[in-house]
Amino acid sequence: MHDEALSHSIAATPVLTVTGIGKTYVEPVLADVSLGLAPGEVLALTGENGAGKSTLSKIIGGLVDPTTGSMTLAGHPYAPQSRTDAESLGVRMVMQELNLLPTLSVAENLFLNKLPRKALGWIDQKRLADDARHAMAQVGLDAIDPDMLVGNLGIGHQQMVEIARNLIGDCRVLILDEPTAMLTAREVDLLFEQIARLKSRGVALVYISHRLEELRRIAERAAVLRDGRLVHVGAMDDLTSDQLVTLMVGRELGEQIDLGERRIGGIGLKVEGMTRANVVRDVSFEVRTGEIFGVSGLIGAGRTELMRLIYGADRADAGTVSVAHHGGALKPVSVQSPSDAVENGIALITEDRKGEGLLLSLPIAANVSLGNLEAVAKSGIVDNKREAALAQKQIDAMRIRTSGPTQAVSELSGGNQQKVVIGRWLARDCSVLLFDEPTRGIDVGAKFDIYGLMGALAREGRALVVVSSDLRELMLICDRIGVMSAGRLTGIFERANWSQDALLAAGFAGYAKREAILHEPLAPDAKAPDNGSDNNAEQK
Repeated sequence: MHDEALSHSIAATPVLTVTGIGKTYVEPVLADVSLGLAPGEVLALTGENGAGKSTLSKIIGGLVDPTTGSMTLAGHPYAPQSRTDAESLGVRMVMQELNLLPTLSVAENLFLNKLPRKALGWIDQKRLADDARHAMAQVGLDAIDPDMLVGNLGIGHQQMVEIARNLIGDCRVLILDEPTAMLTAREVDLLFEQIARLKSRGVALVYISHRLEELRRIAERAAVLRDGRLVHVGAMDDLTSDQLVTLMVGRELGEQIDLGERRIGGIGLKVEGMTRANVVRDVSFEVRTGEIFGVSGLIGAGRTELMRLIYGADRADAGTVSVAHHGGALKPVSVQSPSDAVENGIALITEDRKGEGLLLSLPIAANVSLGNLEAVAKSGIVDNKREAALAQKQIDAMRIRTSGPTQAVSELSGGNQQKVVIGRWLARDCSVLLFDEPTRGIDVGAKFDIYGLMGALAREGRALVVVSSDLRELMLICDRIGVMSAGRLTGIFERANWSQDALLAAGFAGYAKREAILHEPLAPDAKAPDNGSDNNAEQK
């Protein structure tokens, strides 16, 4: 598939080399990594969360200094002292955490450090808009107004703006860290088209992703990190997906997972008539204790919005929530805020763990105790020993890979960060756990750890609701799956009678019905319905 390009890449003089690179914080996170990157090559850098991928990328991108080793760029010594230093030499990096200013326009974000100016120093707004449109067209953002505030864009469009910003000017090496995690299929295609153009110009790319199908589609070679060490470098076509996963995790993972025997009990969570505008429409379902209930649907179907309503993060127009706390009687609860939800034993593991679920600059101990302050504080003052003990209990229970409770959460891998969020609510002993995209941005090995953890939580008699865009994931771990479509719950499927085709069909059902209503001929005396708010809701 990539034979011709691969032969060219191997023969070419490396544009970037890293030799013996190592990095130690409290303990080593990278050790003796050596790689070469040729012009026009896409190198897939992969491995489990915590394997050292991001650390190596940040060293190349000038964000982190190596403890040992050296680098060269186009044959010359390369030791960037900052990201700006690296970018000035043509080494660019698109990180998972977006580096955008939400209160500035798209155009201003694209050219923040090089705004075009007129003779007297005023910003040339026309040229800025024209330059921005050209840059945006490269990644398929032609329809976006360059004057729009970045904060008003969806996360997928923000990701494309970040990519477009890094493609402006001279680019010799481009590092893409999980670039498609928030993109639609069409946006992924546009990104890959741009990558093909960059390759033809001789730009070398490092592509980090846990999506193996993407790596096969885009990369010539694969470099696999495990526990901070480089365990394999070779042609992508020489590895099967199973072999790649085995290299990443150091063990074989099958297609099935044993979640253990679970006793399905009485109703642990009951949602009736949940409604908010046209985003969530009259949704009702039940989840039993010991059960894992999946929620599927297309992007914009109302899945996340439903979880936020149950949790009290958004105010419902109608609907009730009832909870049976650890085997007790099912009782209606008033959930007007997240604090109400937590008081009633309901926890939400949000899809945006970095932005909404964690305080990244604070240690693990503070993040775990955040949901259970009364257990670690006296007269409003936190007892550090109690807080550390509470965190250590969850570190042990979750098998969080860390140097200890005082380590900053920002230094943990994505999978371990997710475990910290879950540990917070287990310390609180919540009986209903709402998981929104729990494995997004997490490698395959850590995913199976999270699946196993969910099975253990269900065996303890908790009621679990799991939202995921990955149907295969839901079919692997769930007892039942409810499908959202255009804000409605269009079907609930038992494990014995579901199929991927049936679940997908249910995901489109609400939109098909809505289209039929919108295009149904009006009676002679009937008035056309005002559907403006509905249309806006579905575009979100």
